[in-house]
This record gives sequence, structure tokens and C-alpha cells, in this order.
Amino acid sequence: MTDSSTYVPPAVWQPAPSGGTFANINRPVAGPTHDKALPVGQQPLQLYSLATPNGVKVTIMLEELLALGHAGAEYDAWLIRISEGDQFSSGFVEVNPNSKIPALVDRSVEPPVRVFESGSILLYLAEKFGALLPAEPAARTETLNWLFWQMGSAPYLGGGFGHFYAYAPEKFEYPINRFTMETKRQLDVLDRQLALHPFIAGANYSIADIAIWPWYGALVLNEVYGAAEFLSAHEYTHVMRWARQIAQRPAVLRGRRVNRTWGDEATQVPERHQASDLG
Repeated sequence: MTDSSTYVPPAVWQPAPSGGTFANINRPVAGPTHDKALPVGQQPLQLYSLATPNGVKVTIMLEELLALGHAGAEYDAWLIRISEGDQFSSGFVEVNPNSKIPALVDRSVEPPVRVFESGSILLYLAEKFGALLPAEPAARTETLNWLFWQMGSAPYLGGGFGHFYAYAPEKFEYPINRFTMETKRQLDVLDRQLALHPFIAGANYSIADIAIWPWYGALVLNEVYGAAEFLSAHEYTHVMRWARQIAQRPAVLRGRRVNRTWGDEATQVPERHQASDLG
């Protein structure tokens, strides 16, 4: 292995320029950087987000709920430009003190309920509408097993593999090898599960699939990080079958467009306030 590490940690760490794609928004403290209220629309649910994998989970969930006939799942989706620091506004921090998208406010109840962290939002919506989460205890637990698997695993894919492979200002062998190995292990976990079941948690589509697909499904379809060949994604045949199947769901096709500001213009719907915004 090439020895490219010359950094010796100091006795006490101090912030220093690090470069990279997101360097301008990284800081070692929490809280707002500026005063700005969040907009509020007319729909029962107010979503503040961007079409990253974590954001897409929630817009897919909302579109799936609407497709199932849950009119109460109508939502306004407001664009949060994380590269410009919108997530550090006083209004956003009030909804999510962790300053990460997505964040949701349920204004159909009084007082309104804030919900942050994508997994928590999926669980909240599933329970609110009684959909996409089994009621039977064993099946419910299996679904939640995989929901929380995603919450614990994806940081190794995103902040680990994705960062060092795609976004870091310099490429170093050790972190790329370390997180590639873990990402491939995770894909093998999913492939073995999907060899036995049509969907992640069993026979039925659920919030487990909605949570995992925007990360791992998009990864093997070469839609995040451009790393499918590097990871030999074709080897994970069951993940590939599942990824392609989910990608064709009408609600997934709609949800992926919401809060999107890049790529083909036909796929971009920066804000969504009613069903007709998606055509």
C-alpha cells in the first residue's frame, strides 16, 4: 500500500481549511448562522429538503402514500440549498437542531409536530397513515430491523466511501480501500437477503425499501458517485433486480424529481406544492 499519510494529529485539534466539495459549510459548532423564517404553504405537511438520497426517501414515501389514497399526505416541499447554508437558518434549526435535511413539520395537528432524521420521518408517516409498515409484531420488527440497518450503515457509504471516492480534495488509498470493503460487505448483506425475499423485509414493499433504495439501489444503478463499475455492482444480482424494480414504481419516479436542481431539466422539480407540479 502506498504510504501517503504524513499527518500527525496535534495534542488539541483546531479547525483548519480542508478543501473538498462541502468544505464551505463544515463547521465544528451547531446552531443558526442567520435569521430567516421557513416558508409555510397550504398543505398539511411541510417538507424542507433537497433531493439527496436522504431527502428522496421522504418524497418517495409521501408520493407512495398519496398513491395509496391518503389525501392527508399532501405536502409542500420547500427547497433547502445545503451548499448555500440554508440548513443553518434560524427557522430550519428550530425544526431540526442538527441542521440536516430532510425536516418535516406536521401542521395537521395542534400544536404542529416537528420530525427530523429521515428514518424517524418514514416511521412517523407510516404510523400516522397506517401504511407501508406491517402491524403484525414479527413483520413490523423485521421491517424496523432493516430501517435501522440503513440508518447505521449508510454513513459508511456516504460519509465514508462516497466522500473519499468522489468528494475528497485528494485521493488516498487507505480510506478508499477501507470504505470500499465495507460498502461491498453491505451490498453482500443486501444481496443475500434479497436472494430469499422479493423486498428487503420480506414479501411486501415497505419503508425498509424506501429507506434503502435511494442509497444502495441508486448506487448499483450508477446514479450516485459514478462507482458501479468500481464496485463491480453487477455481481450483486439480487440487489440489481430489486433496484430496477423499485426504480420503475410511479411514486418513486415522481418522488425522485422533487427538490431536485441538477441533471436533465425534465427531472427537476425544485419545489412541489400540489400534485400538478409533477405533471
